[in-house]
Amino acid sequence: MKILVVGSGGREHAIVWKLAQSPLADEIYCAPGNAGIADLAECVNIPADDVDTLLEFAQAEGIGLTVVGPEAPLAAGIVDKFTAAGLKIFGPSQKAAMIEGSKALAKEIMEKYNIPTAKYAAFTDKEVALAYLDANPAPIVVKADGLAAGKGVVVAMTTAEAKEAVESMLSGNAFGEAGARVVIEEYLEGEEVSVLAFSDGKTVLPMVSAQDHKRVFDDDKGPNTGGMGAYSPAPIYTPQLAEQVVQQVLQPAVDGLRQEGRLYKGVLYAGLMLTKQGVKVLEFNARFGDPETQAVLMRLQSDLVEIMLAVIDESLHEHELSWIEDAAVCVVMASGGYPGSYAKGQPISGLEQAAELSDTVVFHAGTKFSAQQVVSDGGRVLGVTACAPSIKEAIDKAYAAVDLISWSDCFCRRDIGAKALR
Repeated sequence: MKILVVGSGGREHAIVWKLAQSPLADEIYCAPGNAGIADLAECVNIPADDVDTLLEFAQAEGIGLTVVGPEAPLAAGIVDKFTAAGLKIFGPSQKAAMIEGSKALAKEIMEKYNIPTAKYAAFTDKEVALAYLDANPAPIVVKADGLAAGKGVVVAMTTAEAKEAVESMLSGNAFGEAGARVVIEEYLEGEEVSVLAFSDGKTVLPMVSAQDHKRVFDDDKGPNTGGMGAYSPAPIYTPQLAEQVVQQVLQPAVDGLRQEGRLYKGVLYAGLMLTKQGVKVLEFNARFGDPETQAVLMRLQSDLVEIMLAVIDESLHEHELSWIEDAAVCVVMASGGYPGSYAKGQPISGLEQAAELSDTVVFHAGTKFSAQQVVSDGGRVLGVTACAPSIKEAIDKAYAAVDLISWSDCFCRRDIGAKALR
């Protein structure tokens, strides 16, 4: 079978890497892909959000399965278009993907179907939002309602900071359309866990847990990013908790979406906060997380192509997932200045040496070829991922690979996985 993966990041590299291990995968294409993906798939120069051109390509090439990585094409209705054309595509429909596309809609669904989450209010009027902040002092969380590439969340420790976030979103146009409505939520304390699950609209098959590191610097300092690293499993996420999350979060979300006429087929990502009051949902995403996917898929033993086809055919109840016992750790190497402005086109050295290490994969996120050389082409550039019998050993392995790789002004967090050891 010919497979097309849509996207160009570290998540897509991990998906391609896993799909390539399936005997069902004959040829893999990736649009647009990156320099690392090019080792495993034929990269096709079509932007991930150019749905019509992607459909033309899939029809011309006889693609048997398309897998969508990022949220933008899902929100643009790529799944609906491919399905209408009779093509198999993995991901939620446009209506189902709104669970990520609108924070306010996600909150409404959680409220309606008794899914535990933080108290919230949604606003389009700046003055009303600012008055709400006066009545509800910080710490408090301000979120752009729409898609903001993982950067539309401000955890405000002061009311002034919260007001500045509201101003920049509702007046300053910081996130364009995505910030035309804001959701203000109570601040939750606890430890975060990411849980991804396959769903065919009825059955939910959860994956192993992971923990992301959102802040740019060590000890969770600095602004939020798309994610600076992840590890799996999260020791804090016990089997009892996992069962509870299926019963109270994942299954009610999938059942609720189905009842709302938003049949959910694909990967549902639940960002959870483990508070003293119990599990609360921070957010739902309509796709694989990044960088959690790099750590999670390193541990997956099952055939990913088979699972994805079962999701599309609504036969997920006939399948189980199998995992290796080993832990996995992914350390993101980023360009200096990220998540603000950064230089591109910096030559990267040490990739060959890192590739020789056992149980280690360097997933490319923001890279491209320039004059036969791999160069940086984004903020998050690489996701260096290693497996080992314990989290401590996986951390050591991942950083041993990180230390072989460099480019001008690159940096990474040095404490990925430290919470698991504590």
